[in-house]
Amino acid sequence: MAVKSVAGASGGAVVAAAAEALAAGWAAAREHVGAVDLAVALLGLFVFGAAVQRIRSKGPMLWPVLGIIPTVFFHLNDIYEWATAVAVSAGGTFPFRGMWFGNCHGVITVDPTTVEHVLRTRFANYPKGAYFRERFGELLGDGIFNADDQAWREQRRAATSEIHSARFAAYSAVTVADLVRRKLLPILSAAAAGGHPVDLQELLLRFTFDNICAAGFGVDLGCLAPSLPEVPFARALEEATELSLFRFIVPPFVWKLMRLLDVGTERRLKVAVRLVHKFAEKTLADRREEFEAVAGGGNFFHRSDLLSRLIDAGGNGDGNGATTYSNKFLKDFCISFILAGRDTTSVALAWFFWLLSEHPRVESRVLREIAGIIKNRAKQSSTHDDVVFSVEEVKKMEYLHAAISEAMRLYPPVPVDFKEALEDDVFPDGTAVRKGGRVIYSIYSMGRMESIWGADCREFKPERWMKGGGDGGGTAGLVAESQFKYAVFNAGPRVCVGKRFAYMQMKMVAAAILTRFRVAVVAGHPVAPKMTTTLYMKHGLRVTFAERERLLD
Repeated sequence: MAVKSVAGASGGAVVAAAAEALAAGWAAAREHVGAVDLAVALLGLFVFGAAVQRIRSKGPMLWPVLGIIPTVFFHLNDIYEWATAVAVSAGGTFPFRGMWFGNCHGVITVDPTTVEHVLRTRFANYPKGAYFRERFGELLGDGIFNADDQAWREQRRAATSEIHSARFAAYSAVTVADLVRRKLLPILSAAAAGGHPVDLQELLLRFTFDNICAAGFGVDLGCLAPSLPEVPFARALEEATELSLFRFIVPPFVWKLMRLLDVGTERRLKVAVRLVHKFAEKTLADRREEFEAVAGGGNFFHRSDLLSRLIDAGGNGDGNGATTYSNKFLKDFCISFILAGRDTTSVALAWFFWLLSEHPRVESRVLREIAGIIKNRAKQSSTHDDVVFSVEEVKKMEYLHAAISEAMRLYPPVPVDFKEALEDDVFPDGTAVRKGGRVIYSIYSMGRMESIWGADCREFKPERWMKGGGDGGGTAGLVAESQFKYAVFNAGPRVCVGKRFAYMQMKMVAAAILTRFRVAVVAGHPVAPKMTTTLYMKHGLRVTFAERERLLD
């Protein structure tokens, strides 16, 4: 016991002496090392860590603590071109991460094989994910644009059945033709007569909003009235979309706290969503009442818009029965349908008209194709409408179809998309993805990859979509490219069910405008993409219209 006590005392003395020496050393160090020295040391460690990461990893700079955030911030003005350059230098796929403890990590890719792996081969492992659904939850609910699993499958079946039906196809074609004839062309004629420039992107956005609401809800919003008024539902949906997207930019704790306190952008979002849902619910209630009155009298329900077709197919909406669609299902479905088709075709057409203005050779060839169809029309029948073209006629406009496809290759309406990994996975090229990681694929960058489209990938060349190059040296017809190489309409099980409707709408509008007007972009007008989920032109598209005396003038 005595020996142990002495040893313990001796050990304690040693520890005390060491602590004293350490304290003295720290005090001496404090006299010679100031805050500036400490800051320099930390900066050195920061730079060293960044240098090591840069040497060991491919892709953009991933800073200590902040991850990719500073790098993205420095390239906000050219984010899409920067991402393209990084993808080329990294070989097509590279990792990223956000701020420490932010649980933001994953990979960015432009590799068609990887895109196919995510969108088809391992489809079940890459849903929209909770990250996406949470941010659009208030606006879209369980709509197809925001849904996964069984909710998505049910809506997909309903959408495929109704949108691909002959009745809806005929109705949507008549709707487009009527809007072109009664609203769009008179506005353009007035602009041509006045000689003043207009924002073509804004006009096209108004047109597609009116059209998609007519096709989806069977209502005329009046966005293309001659006075171009502000429409409450259109404004509310636009604001609700923008404010939902804001949640992707700020850290979750910021917008969730704002939502809890009902302040700032979250308060505005709540108001906008309430207006959108109120409009949808009233339209749904009115349509159910109309349906029940007609059905009760044993008559045929004549409406052919998507909402009416779903009501007709789904019964009384009490949520019971295998074929019954509840009111919530119909509301969420139609809002998603309108959101998905609201801006995409109008933005695609805006870029198309700008590219035509930059490539008169392509415009001349489009006009020759249209002139040939008009000439053939005069031979066959005099009953065709002389203002807009029929569905059968626009189907024959293969070069126009190719030119629109080429415009979307270079300027896809949705420039990037992403999925979320449910479980750990490995891509065909060996890249590992951890559970919860986001897989971002840049559709904009894919259109600019020499490895995908060849050395002329940045050229606007519709002939690449024509069999035999479209020069008469090969079989007539269009080239069917892989949807994983050309993911403009998504790909795999989630490929856009409205693709045929979108092409019909774009071709009908483009042909009607080009037949009657020469479209010239205002000299010096800046053209650049806007950084958002839809590839808007940042400054719109200011153009002038002039009536054509003849088609090929």
